[in-house]
Amino acid sequence: MAKGFFTVVASVVLSGLTAFGIVKAATPQQQGVVYSAEGQKPSTVNLSVSDYPDFTYAAEHAVEAVVYVKVTVKYQQQYMIDPFFRFFFGDEGQPQTREQERQGSGSGVIIRPDGYIVTNNHVVQNATKIEVTLNNNKTYEATVIGTDPATDVALIKIDAAGLPTLQFADSDKLRLGEWVLAIGSPLGEELRSTITAGIVSAKGRSMPHYNGEFKIESFIQTDAAVNPGNSGGALVNKSGELVGINTAIISTTGSYTGYSFAVPSNIVSKIVSDLIDFGSVKRAKLGVSMSPVTDKIAKDANLPSLDGVYINEVTKGSAADKAGVKKGDVLVKVDSLQIKTPSDLQVAVNEFHPGDKAILSIIRDGRQKDLEVQFQGTVEATGTVGEDGTVAFYGARIGQTDKGVEIVSAGSGKLAQAGGEDGFVIQFVNDQKVNKPQDVIEIAKKARRSIVIEGVTSTGRQGYFAFGKDE
Repeated sequence: MAKGFFTVVASVVLSGLTAFGIVKAATPQQQGVVYSAEGQKPSTVNLSVSDYPDFTYAAEHAVEAVVYVKVTVKYQQQYMIDPFFRFFFGDEGQPQTREQERQGSGSGVIIRPDGYIVTNNHVVQNATKIEVTLNNNKTYEATVIGTDPATDVALIKIDAAGLPTLQFADSDKLRLGEWVLAIGSPLGEELRSTITAGIVSAKGRSMPHYNGEFKIESFIQTDAAVNPGNSGGALVNKSGELVGINTAIISTTGSYTGYSFAVPSNIVSKIVSDLIDFGSVKRAKLGVSMSPVTDKIAKDANLPSLDGVYINEVTKGSAADKAGVKKGDVLVKVDSLQIKTPSDLQVAVNEFHPGDKAILSIIRDGRQKDLEVQFQGTVEATGTVGEDGTVAFYGARIGQTDKGVEIVSAGSGKLAQAGGEDGFVIQFVNDQKVNKPQDVIEIAKKARRSIVIEGVTSTGRQGYFAFGKDE
C-alpha cells in the first residue's frame, strides 16, 4: 500500500524477485574526524577496537536458531481461449481458469527444541506447502500450528528434536539507542543467515491500514538493514536473546532505506503460547474506542500532560462498561503500566486473557480514579459460544449432537495435540459424567492439574486422552 512518499513493505520475497546488485562495502578506518557545532577546525580522535560493541557471541549463538522458510502457494488464474480455437470448437469465449503455483520465502526463529518455529503470518498465509531449512542445511516440511493476523505472528512446526533455540527477552526493557542484530534471509536463499546491526530507533510505532483490518501494533523500529525475505527473522539484543520478530520496512523503492520494524517479543511470546496451548489466541477485550490526548483534551480534562488515551465510546455491556468507564474519561494506567498512546493500551490489554482482572486508572473531572475490570474474550476463548452453537474448548469446538457431547472440530490446539479428534463423543471428564458441553467446561475449570477425557471415537471404540490444565 502506498500513501504520500512511503510504502510499507512486508519483508517477504517471492521467487523471480531475487535479482540484485552486489556492492562492495567500504572498510571503516580506525581514525575519525570530529567537527564542532561552530564549524571550527576539525579534530582527530583515535578509536580502538574496545570502542565498538562486540556482537560475536550474540551473532554466533542466535544464527543457529534462525531458519529459512520457503512456501508454495497454489492459486487459480483466469485466461481467455484463443479466438482461432473458438472458431473451430465452438467455445463461447467465457474465461477459463487453471491452477498455478508461486513460491515465496521468509525467515523463522526456533523457540523450542522440539521444532516449534515462530514466523510472520504473511509469510505462510495461504501456503499449501512449507519447507524449513536450518542453518546446518537440513530441510524439513513444516505444518502450521496457528496464525494471528492481528499481530502478523504465525507458529509452524517441524518434526525434529534437540534443535537450537532463542530465548525470549523482555522487550519492554529495550532502550532507545540500544544495539540490536537482525538475522534472516534477505532477498532469498542465496543470502541465508545474514546478520546486520543497528540501534533501536523508536518503540511503540504503528502503521496505517487502509483496509480496515483490526491490528495490534507497537513495533520496535530499528535501522538494522532488513529486506524482503527477512520477514519472520530474529531481532536480538547483545546477549543473543530474542527481542522481536522482523516484519516490515518503510521504503520508497521496495528495498531497505533505513527503516525496519519488528513485533516485540512480549507480544510474540503471548501469542505463540496461546497457539501452542489452544490453537488460537485467547484475546482479552476491553470494549472502548479511543484516540490520542490532544492539547484541547488535556486542557479540558485538567491533565498534567498529553499522556493517556481519550475514551470516545464505551460499548454497552463490555468489560469497560461493567467496570464503570465512561465516555470522556482519560485512561492513563493499566495496573502498573503507564499508558501514553492508543498502541500502549492495545499492547497492555493483549497481555491479558479473558477472565483476567486488572486495575484501570482513569482521570475524570480532573481527578484520578481506579476501577477494577474483568476482561471479556472473543469467541475463540474456552467456554465461549459461537454462532453455530458450538463451544470453544482448548482450541477445539464441542457441541451437543444426537450422539452426545461431540468434538465437532478438534482444531490444532492443546486438545488436538493430546489426541482429541473430530467425531469423538465425550462421556466423562475427570471421572465425572457429562451430558452437555457446559458440563465439560465446568468440570475442566475446577480441575487442579490435568484434564482426562473419556469417550467413544468416531469408529465406535472406547478411548481417552489427557492434557495439563492451562494455568
